[in-house]
Amino acid sequence: MQKLLGLIIIMFCVIGGYLMSGGIMSSFWQPGEIIIILGAGMGAMILANPKYVLVEMWQQIKSVVSKNQYTLEFQQQLLLLYELLEMVDEGGLKKLDEHIEIPENSTLFQKYPLILKHKGLVTFISDNFRLMAMGKINEHELEGILEQELGAVEEQLLVPSRSMQRTAEAMPGFGICAAVLGIIITMQSIDGSIALIGIKVAAALIGTFLGVFICYCFMDPLANAMEQEMKKRLSFFECVRIVLVNHVAGKPSLLAVDSGRKMLPLDNKPTFATLDSWINKMEGA
Repeated sequence: MQKLLGLIIIMFCVIGGYLMSGGIMSSFWQPGEIIIILGAGMGAMILANPKYVLVEMWQQIKSVVSKNQYTLEFQQQLLLLYELLEMVDEGGLKKLDEHIEIPENSTLFQKYPLILKHKGLVTFISDNFRLMAMGKINEHELEGILEQELGAVEEQLLVPSRSMQRTAEAMPGFGICAAVLGIIITMQSIDGSIALIGIKVAAALIGTFLGVFICYCFMDPLANAMEQEMKKRLSFFECVRIVLVNHVAGKPSLLAVDSGRKMLPLDNKPTFATLDSWINKMEGA
């Protein structure tokens, strides 16, 4: 809803201001200019990125414009970590084998469908519990390993937004290309009437406007929103990292999970009292 509101404000103010100044909407309809700018931008994006980046970019765009999926309920379901830690304390890491080998078939993971939907997060949880089960590892070694892994994950998740940003920065240039081609067409009609030349120059300038407008009013804000969305997603990986490191350091399960809670996004971060009530409800079920 907020994204839609922002889009409405942009369109209302830009187009409304143009019309209030005596502009004519039909002037914007320049199919040739639109094809040149959008085609060049799309082609450059395809040329510059491998297929997996383009697919991930599309997924991130859908994530940005869809309903917020990282709700308080999602964060509550991260208490899956608490159950896993308690299972380790009760029966050792070997007891986790049936849950971390194939998480999709685990009765424990199936209790938390919002977490199970995020394959990357589930893989991160199961792989690192498996790492802990393979042999003795202290908290400093585990922290170093997880920091390296999260660095790689962050780099991969931010590639699409950075690519979108670079393409956005190029859009004014594509607009200028369209405008230059429009001026070339205008010069070919230099022997025509002043009115005709004025129309053709106006059409050429529409290309410059569209390039700047698409860059600063659509693609650049979208790239920024994608980056923020991915950093929010990364905060859940960071939460898991902190929980695992604190558990290996010998902290009780509640304190380990609370340490991870502090890494959650501020907009929906539960308090310690809320976390404690969730755990009491879980243990009483």
